[in-house]
Amino acid sequence: MSSEWPQYQLSDIGRIVTGKTPSTAQDEFFGGSLPFLTPTDMIDGQKSVSASRTLTDAGLATVKNCLIPRGVAVSCIGWQMGKSVLVLEPTVTNQQINTIVVDESRFDISFIYYLLSSIRNKIFELGATATRTPIVNKSTFGQIKVLVPSISEQKNIAVFFSSLDDRITLLRETNATLESIAQALFKSWFVDFDQVRAKAEGLEPEGLDAATAALFPDSFEESELGLVPRGWTEVPLGQLCSFQKGCSYKGDGLSDDQGAYMFNLGCFNSPRVFAFEKVKRYTGDFRDKHRVSGGDLIIANTDMTQHRAILGRPLLVPDGMAPGFVSHHVFKAVINQEYGAEIKHFLFFCFLQSSFRERAVGYATGTTVLALPKDALEHHLINLPGHELIKAFANYCEPIFSSIQANEVQAQNLTQLRDTLLPRLISGQLRLPETEASVENMLPEAV
Repeated sequence: MSSEWPQYQLSDIGRIVTGKTPSTAQDEFFGGSLPFLTPTDMIDGQKSVSASRTLTDAGLATVKNCLIPRGVAVSCIGWQMGKSVLVLEPTVTNQQINTIVVDESRFDISFIYYLLSSIRNKIFELGATATRTPIVNKSTFGQIKVLVPSISEQKNIAVFFSSLDDRITLLRETNATLESIAQALFKSWFVDFDQVRAKAEGLEPEGLDAATAALFPDSFEESELGLVPRGWTEVPLGQLCSFQKGCSYKGDGLSDDQGAYMFNLGCFNSPRVFAFEKVKRYTGDFRDKHRVSGGDLIIANTDMTQHRAILGRPLLVPDGMAPGFVSHHVFKAVINQEYGAEIKHFLFFCFLQSSFRERAVGYATGTTVLALPKDALEHHLINLPGHELIKAFANYCEPIFSSIQANEVQAQNLTQLRDTLLPRLISGQLRLPETEASVENMLPEAV
C-alpha cells in the first residue's frame, strides 16, 4: 500500500527550472524553431501539447539557462495554476511555469506527469489567496511532498494511464479525420464548385449519384462575390438566421453536478464540432430565448485574448444535454423556419470559412476583452444554393456528425474514468492488477 512507498520532495525527483520570457520588444527573438511554452498552451487532461509560439537562436541566447531538454512542466502562477504537461523535446517556458527535469535513472517521467496531475488541487491551494494572483514559487514547489513507488511500479502505472490517454487521443484523432471529410465535402461543393465546373465541361461529377449530381447547375454567373454557380443567390446571414445573445449568469449559481447545462466561452477552447469542452452546470434562472437543444448552432461572441482564435467560432450543442442554455459570451443561431433545420450543417461550415473568420476578427471591438456585434454577422454575404442541395449536404453530414458525437461521448467517459482512478492509483489506494481487470472491458473502439 502507499504507506510502504518512500516519500520525496519534488526537488528530489529532478532539477527544477523556472522559465523566462525573452524581451517581447525584440521581434527577432521570436518565430524560430524552438518551442516556447506558456500556460495558455496547456490543456487540462491533455498529456502533451504544442507551443503556439517559438524562439529563435537569438531569443534562446537571452534565456539559455531556462532551456529544458525534457521534463514535466507545471503552471505555477494564475488561476489555472497546477496544470501539468509532458515535455519531450528541448523547450523554453515562460516564467509562469516550473519544470521538473526528471532524474530518469530513478523516476519514470510519465509517472511523474500523472503524479503531478493528480495533485493539481493541492498545488493550487498552496498559492491561492483572496487578495493577490495565485502563485507557488520555485522553493515552495520543490518542497511539495509526494509518495512514489518503485520504478517498476511507476512504469506499470504510467503504462496503464497512457493506454487510456492513447484511446482518448485515438477517438479524437478519428473525429478530426471525420470532420476533415465533411469540411472537404463542403469546400468541394460550395467553395471550389468542383461539380459545377465538371458539368460546365460536359463531365459527370465524380463520387455522386445521379440525383445529387442533378442538383448542381452547369454554368456560372457574375455576382458581388465573384463568379458563382448560376441560380445561386447572394444573401446576408441575417436572412437565414438571427443571433440571440445568451444569459448573463451569476457566479453563485454555478454547480459541479446540478442544474442546467450552460454552454459558455470555455466550450470553444478546443476546435471540435460539438461543444463538450468545459460545459458548466447552473442552478440559476435563464429565459426561454437563451435555451438550446441538441443540434443547435452556437457561436462565440467574445474573446478574452487578442489572438482572436475563439471569436466567431461555431459549435453544435450535443444531444442528451438538456435542459441547456447559452451564456452571454455566446450567440445562439436561431434559424429562419423557411429554410429548415437541415441548413445548420451548411451554416456551420460557412462560419468556418476564411471570409467569415476575417469578418469576425475585423469587426471585433474592445481593448482587452473583444466583443463581436451580431449585426456584423447578420450583414455577412454568402452564396446560397438551392434548398434540395443544402438538404443533400445535410444527409451526407448527418452520419459523420453522429459518429463524431458518439466518439466524443466515449472520450468523455474515458476521461472521467481516468480522472477518477488517477488519485487512487497514484496514492496507492487501489492496486494496479485489480484495476486493470475491472476496466478491461470498458475500453471502446472508435466509431
